[in-house]
Amino acid sequence: MFLERNPRFVSRLTRDTLAMILAGGRGGRLVNLTDWRTKPAVPFGGKFRLIDFPLSNCINSGIRRIQVLTQYKAHSLIQHIQRGWGFLRGEFGEFVELVPAQQRLDQPLWYAGTADAVYQSIDIIKAHDPRYVLVLAGDHVYKMDYGAMIARHVESGADMTVGCVETPVDRARSLGVMSVNEEGRVREFTEKPRNPDSIPGDSGNALVSMGIYVFNRDFLFRALREDAENEESSRDFGRDVIPRAIHSSANVVAFPFRDPKTDEQPYWRDVGTVDAFYEANQELIGAHPDLDIYDEEWPIWTYQAQLPPAKFINVEVRGDNIPGMALDSMVSGGDIISGALVRHSLLFSQVIVRPQSVVEDSVILPAVTVGDGSRIRRAVIDEGCQIPNGTVIGYDPEQDRSRFYVSPNGVVLVTPEMLGQEVHHVR
Repeated sequence: MFLERNPRFVSRLTRDTLAMILAGGRGGRLVNLTDWRTKPAVPFGGKFRLIDFPLSNCINSGIRRIQVLTQYKAHSLIQHIQRGWGFLRGEFGEFVELVPAQQRLDQPLWYAGTADAVYQSIDIIKAHDPRYVLVLAGDHVYKMDYGAMIARHVESGADMTVGCVETPVDRARSLGVMSVNEEGRVREFTEKPRNPDSIPGDSGNALVSMGIYVFNRDFLFRALREDAENEESSRDFGRDVIPRAIHSSANVVAFPFRDPKTDEQPYWRDVGTVDAFYEANQELIGAHPDLDIYDEEWPIWTYQAQLPPAKFINVEVRGDNIPGMALDSMVSGGDIISGALVRHSLLFSQVIVRPQSVVEDSVILPAVTVGDGSRIRRAVIDEGCQIPNGTVIGYDPEQDRSRFYVSPNGVVLVTPEMLGQEVHHVR
């Protein structure tokens, strides 16, 4: 591979790249999980937030000029980035800049879409003078070396390169599908097609956009200005900018996401629904999960609070000694399992499970207390919930629906508001 023969060439490309992470969306399909936080700020994997994955990918890829574009309820996201991502040195030209929606144009408008968010920041991009602009979604879970994609972009002479994954044709109907020729040039891009085009030579799979784009800077500026002047545009990369670029004979190239060692497609998840969020967290509990968060060669960086170790306490109840146990589970700093059983669950930091309680197949976000004698199964408990003593969740679907949100796959989402606890603060 060209990348393997010329690592210094790739490092020059990454140094001349500005990454822009789109982190302003609400993520409405996560329902109440995004009532008080933007989707990229949603906790994931016991100690991370979704935004940590694209940020870590940038750092590990050698891209150290990063802008994070925010809009919807961004306080917890901004706080997290300020605490955990301030280690880059500005005097070396390294930074993670927070760019809130500022109504920078003549018209006082908020971001109207993904393309408009970047368009409103054109003056900031110019100030940094990159040769390439890498546009990333802030809410997907994956590990990816962007250097390989940028190198492919340059080698192919592309104006724009789109990162993509292979997806079975029947599942691609709900996604953005690219039709490509044998050389990988994109001939058509269709959002949610009824009959997705398959990959040449592979009739069972389609190429689906990951929401990752590499642009030549000047081409990006032209494309965004044309989009801004089009009154019929929805100001979205997938719906507007990419199809228009293809139809204008621009060189748009697909970059299939592959492991260079095995040629297999690595882990990539859009955790955009409660079911997808629950399943992706549950997958991490397994002995050999597809996403290795213990990988020292490609670490996921984050803000880490100074917390004591997790603790498991034996409690005597009516003469019986009840151990505190967590089986086939992941627990985090500051957790206390006191005379309770946690089985096949993922607990974030500062979770307290009190005596005679049982938590099974669940995802418990930070600072939750599970009261005495409670039973919780197949649930996502949002940050700050104080579960009353004797509460039963996940055993009676009708009762759960009357109090909480129940997903199509039967996962119960519980927030403080649903418990009558108006805790409008997420850290």
